[in-house]
Amino acid sequence: MAEPGAAALARIQTDSVVEMLRELYPDLCFEIVAMSTTGDKILDTALSKIGEKSLFTKELENALERNEVDLVVHSLKDLPTSLPPGFTIGAVCKRENPLDAVVFHPKNCGKTLSLLPEKSVIGTSSLRRAAQLKKKFPQLEFRDIRGNLNTRLKKLDEKEDFSAIILAAAGLKRMGWENRIGQLLSPEDCLYAVGQGALAVEVRAKDQEILNMVSALHDADTVLCCIAERAFMKCLEGGCSVPVAVNTMLKDGQLYLTGAVYSLDGSDSLKETMQTSVNYPQQNEDGPNDDVQHVGITAKNVPGEAQEAAENLGVELASLLLSKGAKHILSVARQLNDAR
Repeated sequence: MAEPGAAALARIQTDSVVEMLRELYPDLCFEIVAMSTTGDKILDTALSKIGEKSLFTKELENALERNEVDLVVHSLKDLPTSLPPGFTIGAVCKRENPLDAVVFHPKNCGKTLSLLPEKSVIGTSSLRRAAQLKKKFPQLEFRDIRGNLNTRLKKLDEKEDFSAIILAAAGLKRMGWENRIGQLLSPEDCLYAVGQGALAVEVRAKDQEILNMVSALHDADTVLCCIAERAFMKCLEGGCSVPVAVNTMLKDGQLYLTGAVYSLDGSDSLKETMQTSVNYPQQNEDGPNDDVQHVGITAKNVPGEAQEAAENLGVELASLLLSKGAKHILSVARQLNDAR
């Protein structure tokens, strides 16, 4: 089993998945292999400028392909919506809080973003966060900040460059740093990234034994929410280099998906919500349909019709935004980002 970037968070995420597997399969032995990826090494470049999400996954997939490891644990939001042939997401674990969080410089302890002095500098590596927050808090300034969680918190605390930084609440929680969260950003303030807060286990698509083993980790609600989100993103051809954001909710068999696209400064945006029923019974679908993937996810133990409905919801919502001019907003954002 490999874990990306021997960074502390990647290790904790991998350990948590291994722990669940050990409880389910006490007779099996799991070995963790630490690897670092190109994405981890290019720390001085804004993530959106590097471009490809595959930076974080390529080397790990090579190890999978060579049978050096049997599964790789990722943050789902780091995985592209189309995986290379031969790979699949065999498990999506129960989602941690998907919201974004604000961590303040010690001198701003107890404040919220709206209470910070004008021209305060906020650090974020995400175009999605910056676009939404620039529109909501025009009095603040937003600057890139790279590095893993430890590095970013260090930059915040030990220098006077940033008044606050924006991070995923899930990562802070997994690291045991929940007490640093000064403000949780509600979906009204900031829609989150596709797949944010969920862990994914990538495996070889043809390795039935491993697929069956990890499928026990699937959380059905998380799977359906993330299929809808990933289908939305895929249909929009979004990625790290454009601001695409979502919010999903599953209630009483109804899946609600809110999706939005933004210009880089947040001044231009489109946001819509759609819903669909995902209330389908599980059917034993043996036979050729066994390995159906939905946006890179194989989840045999989640009703196939529900997965299809979730994927269609994402596609329909993206089509609605495209019909209202999303393509133009995103292509301008992409060009501006490339020119930065």
